[in-house]
Amino acid sequence: MIMNQMLHFIKQMSGKMTDSSVLAGQSDARKIAYMRNLQRELKQKDVLNTPFKDLSVVVFDIETTGFFPYNGDRILSIGAVKMKGAEILEDQLFYKTIYSALPPPQEIEELTGITAFELNQAATLPDVLKQFFMFVRSDTLVAHHSSHEKQFMKHASWTALKTSFQHRIIDTSFLTKVVSPEIDYVSLDDWCNHHGVEIGNRHHALYDAAATAKLWSENIKIAEEMGFHNLKDIYTHIASLP
Repeated sequence: MIMNQMLHFIKQMSGKMTDSSVLAGQSDARKIAYMRNLQRELKQKDVLNTPFKDLSVVVFDIETTGFFPYNGDRILSIGAVKMKGAEILEDQLFYKTIYSALPPPQEIEELTGITAFELNQAATLPDVLKQFFMFVRSDTLVAHHSSHEKQFMKHASWTALKTSFQHRIIDTSFLTKVVSPEIDYVSLDDWCNHHGVEIGNRHHALYDAAATAKLWSENIKIAEEMGFHNLKDIYTHIASLP
Protein backbone atom coordinates (compact mmCIF):
# COMPACT_ATOMS: atom_id res chain seq x y z
CA MET A 1 0.00 0.00 0.00
CA ILE A 2 2.69 2.50 0.96
CA MET A 3 4.51 1.95 -2.36
CA ASN A 4 1.37 3.04 -4.22
CA GLN A 5 1.03 6.03 -1.90
CA MET A 6 4.63 7.04 -2.61
CA LEU A 7 4.26 6.68 -6.36
CA HIS A 8 1.19 8.94 -6.29
CA PHE A 9 2.97 11.40 -3.99
CA ILE A 10 6.06 11.59 -6.22
CA LYS A 11 3.89 12.18 -9.29
CA GLN A 12 2.17 15.04 -7.46
CA MET A 13 5.48 16.53 -6.39
CA SER A 14 6.94 16.35 -9.90
CA GLY A 15 4.64 19.17 -10.93
CA LYS A 16 5.66 21.31 -8.00
CA MET A 17 9.45 21.33 -8.40
CA THR A 18 9.68 25.10 -8.41
CA ASP A 19 7.25 25.70 -5.54
CA SER A 20 8.76 27.87 -2.83
CA SER A 21 8.95 26.94 0.83
CA VAL A 22 6.09 27.69 3.20
CA LEU A 23 8.54 29.96 4.96
CA ALA A 24 9.91 31.54 1.81
CA GLY A 25 7.73 34.63 2.08
CA GLN A 26 8.52 35.25 5.70
CA SER A 27 11.14 37.65 6.96
CA ASP A 28 14.53 36.36 8.08
CA ALA A 29 13.62 37.34 11.64
CA ARG A 30 10.52 35.13 11.59
CA LYS A 31 12.49 32.24 10.10
CA ILE A 32 15.12 32.52 12.81
CA ALA A 33 12.42 32.77 15.47
CA TYR A 34 10.77 29.60 14.12
CA MET A 35 14.04 27.65 14.28
CA ARG A 36 14.76 28.87 17.81
CA ASN A 37 11.28 27.89 18.99
CA LEU A 38 11.75 24.48 17.43
CA GLN A 39 15.07 24.03 19.21
CA ARG A 40 13.47 24.93 22.55
CA GLU A 41 10.72 22.39 21.88
CA LEU A 42 13.33 19.74 21.16
CA LYS A 43 15.05 20.36 24.49
CA GLN A 44 11.79 20.08 26.41
CA LYS A 45 10.58 16.86 24.81
CA ASP A 46 10.99 13.67 26.85
CA VAL A 47 11.68 11.12 24.15
CA LEU A 48 13.42 8.45 26.20
CA ASN A 49 10.47 7.75 28.50
CA THR A 50 7.77 7.90 25.83
CA PRO A 51 6.15 4.46 25.37
CA PHE A 52 6.97 2.97 21.98
CA LYS A 53 3.28 2.95 21.01
CA ASP A 54 3.18 6.75 21.48
CA LEU A 55 6.61 7.55 20.08
CA SER A 56 6.47 9.76 16.98
CA VAL A 57 9.47 9.49 14.68
CA VAL A 58 10.37 10.60 11.18
CA VAL A 59 12.35 8.00 9.24
CA PHE A 60 14.43 9.68 6.59
CA ASP A 61 17.06 9.08 3.95
CA ILE A 62 19.25 11.34 1.83
CA GLU A 63 20.95 10.83 -1.50
CA THR A 64 24.27 12.63 -1.89
CA THR A 65 27.08 13.08 -4.38
CA GLY A 66 29.54 11.35 -2.05
CA PHE A 67 30.42 10.79 1.59
CA PHE A 68 32.27 13.93 2.65
CA PRO A 69 30.22 17.15 2.98
CA TYR A 70 33.21 19.11 4.28
CA ASN A 71 35.07 18.24 1.06
CA GLY A 72 32.32 19.53 -1.21
CA ASP A 73 29.90 16.61 -1.46
CA ARG A 74 26.27 17.77 -1.35
CA ILE A 75 22.76 16.52 -0.68
CA LEU A 76 20.75 15.75 -3.81
CA SER A 77 17.45 14.69 -2.26
CA ILE A 78 15.67 14.08 1.05
CA GLY A 79 12.89 11.55 1.59
CA ALA A 80 10.99 10.94 4.82
CA VAL A 81 8.06 9.01 6.28
CA LYS A 82 6.29 9.72 9.59
CA MET A 83 5.54 6.96 12.09
CA LYS A 84 3.78 6.59 15.42
CA GLY A 85 4.94 3.56 17.30
CA ALA A 86 5.15 0.71 14.80
CA GLU A 87 2.56 2.31 12.50
CA ILE A 88 3.72 3.93 9.26
CA LEU A 89 1.61 7.01 8.50
CA GLU A 90 1.24 6.49 4.78
CA ASP A 91 -0.22 9.94 4.14
CA GLN A 92 2.64 11.72 5.91
CA LEU A 93 5.41 11.70 3.30
CA PHE A 94 8.17 14.14 2.35
CA TYR A 95 10.32 14.18 -0.76
CA LYS A 96 12.38 16.96 -2.30
CA THR A 97 15.30 17.24 -4.67
CA ILE A 98 17.69 20.15 -4.08
CA TYR A 99 18.76 22.77 -6.59
CA SER A 100 22.23 22.63 -8.08
CA ALA A 101 23.69 24.30 -11.14
CA LEU A 102 26.11 21.37 -11.34
CA PRO A 103 24.97 18.02 -12.69
CA PRO A 104 25.41 14.99 -10.44
CA PRO A 105 28.40 12.78 -11.20
CA GLN A 106 27.51 10.23 -13.86
CA GLU A 107 27.83 7.26 -11.50
CA ILE A 108 25.53 8.97 -8.99
CA GLU A 109 22.95 9.77 -11.68
CA GLU A 110 22.99 6.12 -12.75
CA LEU A 111 22.66 4.98 -9.12
CA THR A 112 19.91 7.37 -8.00
CA GLY A 113 18.18 8.30 -11.23
CA ILE A 114 18.46 11.98 -10.27
CA THR A 115 19.18 14.10 -13.35
CA ALA A 116 20.70 17.52 -13.92
CA PHE A 117 17.29 18.71 -15.17
CA GLU A 118 15.63 17.73 -11.87
CA LEU A 119 18.26 19.54 -9.84
CA ASN A 120 18.03 22.63 -12.01
CA GLN A 121 14.25 22.78 -11.43
CA ALA A 122 14.39 22.04 -7.69
CA ALA A 123 14.14 24.37 -4.69
CA THR A 124 17.31 25.62 -3.00
CA LEU A 125 18.91 23.94 -0.01
CA PRO A 126 17.73 26.59 2.53
CA ASP A 127 14.13 26.25 1.33
CA VAL A 128 14.20 22.44 1.32
CA LEU A 129 15.71 22.31 4.80
CA LYS A 130 13.07 24.69 6.15
CA GLN A 131 10.31 22.56 4.63
CA PHE A 132 11.91 19.43 6.04
CA PHE A 133 12.14 20.87 9.55
CA MET A 134 8.52 22.03 9.36
CA PHE A 135 7.57 18.47 8.37
CA VAL A 136 9.62 16.92 11.18
CA ARG A 137 8.94 19.54 13.88
CA SER A 138 10.23 18.10 17.16
CA ASP A 139 9.92 14.41 16.27
CA THR A 140 12.89 12.11 16.68
CA LEU A 141 14.65 11.15 13.46
CA VAL A 142 15.52 7.59 12.45
CA ALA A 143 17.94 6.57 9.70
CA HIS A 144 19.91 3.56 8.51
CA HIS A 145 23.66 4.21 8.84
CA SER A 146 22.68 7.47 10.54
CA SER A 147 26.24 8.84 10.76
CA HIS A 148 26.01 9.63 7.04
CA GLU A 149 22.76 11.56 7.45
CA LYS A 150 23.95 13.26 10.62
CA GLN A 151 27.15 14.71 9.20
CA PHE A 152 25.39 16.00 6.07
CA MET A 153 22.50 17.50 8.06
CA LYS A 154 24.92 19.20 10.45
CA HIS A 155 26.89 20.68 7.58
CA ALA A 156 23.80 21.69 5.59
CA SER A 157 22.01 23.25 8.57
CA TRP A 158 24.98 25.44 9.36
CA THR A 159 25.93 26.45 5.81
CA ALA A 160 22.35 27.03 4.60
CA LEU A 161 20.53 28.23 7.72
CA LYS A 162 23.36 29.32 10.03
CA THR A 163 21.90 27.21 12.80
CA SER A 164 23.13 24.07 14.53
CA PHE A 165 21.43 20.75 13.85
CA GLN A 166 19.87 19.63 17.13
CA HIS A 167 17.48 16.83 16.26
CA ARG A 168 18.17 13.43 17.79
CA ILE A 169 18.92 10.81 15.12
CA ILE A 170 18.60 7.15 16.05
CA ASP A 171 20.29 4.53 13.92
CA THR A 172 18.29 1.42 13.07
CA SER A 173 21.14 -0.62 14.60
CA PHE A 174 20.07 0.80 17.97
CA LEU A 175 17.23 -1.72 17.84
CA THR A 176 18.59 -4.43 15.55
CA LYS A 177 21.59 -5.16 17.74
CA VAL A 178 19.24 -5.63 20.71
CA VAL A 179 16.47 -7.66 19.09
CA SER A 180 18.78 -9.62 16.74
CA PRO A 181 22.19 -9.71 18.49
CA GLU A 182 23.23 -12.84 16.61
CA ILE A 183 22.96 -11.13 13.19
CA ASP A 184 25.72 -8.85 11.94
CA TYR A 185 24.13 -7.49 8.75
CA VAL A 186 25.13 -3.97 7.76
CA SER A 187 23.37 -3.04 4.52
CA LEU A 188 19.75 -1.97 4.27
CA ASP A 189 19.27 -4.62 1.58
CA ASP A 190 20.36 -7.44 3.90
CA TRP A 191 18.19 -6.29 6.79
CA CYS A 192 15.18 -5.82 4.55
CA ASN A 193 15.67 -9.29 3.04
CA HIS A 194 15.89 -10.70 6.56
CA HIS A 195 12.52 -9.20 7.52
CA GLY A 196 10.87 -9.70 4.13
CA VAL A 197 10.66 -5.95 3.52
CA GLU A 198 10.24 -4.70 -0.05
CA ILE A 199 12.45 -1.74 -0.89
CA GLY A 200 10.98 -0.84 -4.27
CA ASN A 201 13.20 1.74 -5.98
CA ARG A 202 16.58 1.37 -4.29
CA HIS A 203 18.67 4.55 -3.85
CA HIS A 204 15.60 6.76 -4.15
CA ALA A 205 15.44 8.73 -0.89
CA LEU A 206 11.70 8.26 -0.32
CA TYR A 207 11.64 4.55 -1.16
CA ASP A 208 14.70 3.91 1.01
CA ALA A 209 13.08 5.90 3.84
CA ALA A 210 9.92 3.78 3.51
CA ALA A 211 11.93 0.55 3.59
CA THR A 212 13.82 1.80 6.65
CA ALA A 213 10.48 2.67 8.28
CA LYS A 214 9.27 -0.90 7.73
CA LEU A 215 12.52 -2.20 9.21
CA TRP A 216 12.07 0.08 12.24
CA SER A 217 8.46 -1.06 12.59
CA GLU A 218 9.41 -4.74 12.60
CA ASN A 219 12.05 -4.15 15.25
CA ILE A 220 9.75 -2.03 17.43
CA LYS A 221 7.26 -4.92 17.46
CA ILE A 222 9.97 -7.42 18.44
CA ALA A 223 11.37 -5.09 21.11
CA GLU A 224 7.92 -4.75 22.70
CA GLU A 225 7.46 -8.53 22.63
CA MET A 226 10.81 -8.82 24.43
CA GLY A 227 9.53 -6.54 27.20
CA PHE A 228 11.11 -3.22 26.21
CA HIS A 229 8.69 -0.32 26.64
CA ASN A 230 10.63 2.74 25.53
CA LEU A 231 14.00 4.02 24.31
CA LYS A 232 15.29 4.33 27.87
CA ASP A 233 14.80 0.58 28.35
CA ILE A 234 16.90 -0.05 25.23
CA TYR A 235 19.65 2.34 26.39
CA THR A 236 19.71 0.67 29.81
CA HIS A 237 19.97 -2.78 28.23
CA ILE A 238 22.79 -1.74 25.90
CA ALA A 239 24.68 -0.16 28.81
CA SER A 240 24.48 -3.46 30.71
CA LEU A 241 26.01 -5.50 27.89
CA PRO A 242 29.59 -6.75 28.41
